[in-house]
Amino acid sequence: MSSSNNTYEWFVKAFYPKSGLDLNFYKQNQMERRIRSFMNSNGHRTFPEFLKALDQDRELYDKFFKHLTINVTQFFRDTKQWNTLKDVIIPKLIAKKSNLKIWSAGCSSGQEAYSLAITMLEYFPRVNFSVLATDIDVKVLEQGKKGVYRESDFASTPPELIKKYFSPTEGGYEIKSEVKKYVTFRRQNLLTDRFDSGFDLLACRNVVIYFTEEAKDMLYRKFADSLNPGGILFTGSTEHLFGMNHLGFKLVSSFFYQKQG
Repeated sequence: MSSSNNTYEWFVKAFYPKSGLDLNFYKQNQMERRIRSFMNSNGHRTFPEFLKALDQDRELYDKFFKHLTINVTQFFRDTKQWNTLKDVIIPKLIAKKSNLKIWSAGCSSGQEAYSLAITMLEYFPRVNFSVLATDIDVKVLEQGKKGVYRESDFASTPPELIKKYFSPTEGGYEIKSEVKKYVTFRRQNLLTDRFDSGFDLLACRNVVIYFTEEAKDMLYRKFADSLNPGGILFTGSTEHLFGMNHLGFKLVSSFFYQKQG
């Protein structure tokens, strides 16, 4: 094996055709550290040997893909921001229209998408809405469609909402079909796929942390194009759109940005 094969750059190039995930869009230091730590903990010393193992072991591949795409989420994570959404942002949006098109981008296993649907059903019962939930990981999308969650997913969820919108099941809860019918799950690569348009509210939270600045800029441009004028982008608590004025977003509340025009 030539030493030029055992480099991070070689792995990035070789992994892309297999996965559709272009690791060039992610910050190299952080991503390389994540990959090497996964390799070490699974007993692989070189990139070519690891790539071969990924080809031969579907379970290892799925575990690795999940490790890369960082699926950590909860229902109503960051309570303060969900309260702002309910008390300030959605009332602003529905003052102008009675039908909201909502998108949860990088939805993981659906906790955020269902939190959005529950917010609408609970506090704005007369408003028509739909939620699109997209992620690159097929496994987490399957879990979202099933809608079965562990007790630990509900640390930030008001007990009365659990009682109203979930049914107890072994080891956790299942989302009721009256909520499921508002949410459509779809596989999507945020960095390379085309986006739908006409959204009023777009939640993309704790997804872009590991992206390069160029990748973030490209993504936020695409988000701006997919939102209606006056539409809102809802970001995660570590994500600020500093210097993003050129995209036409205006900060309306912490972590909420409105498309101008």
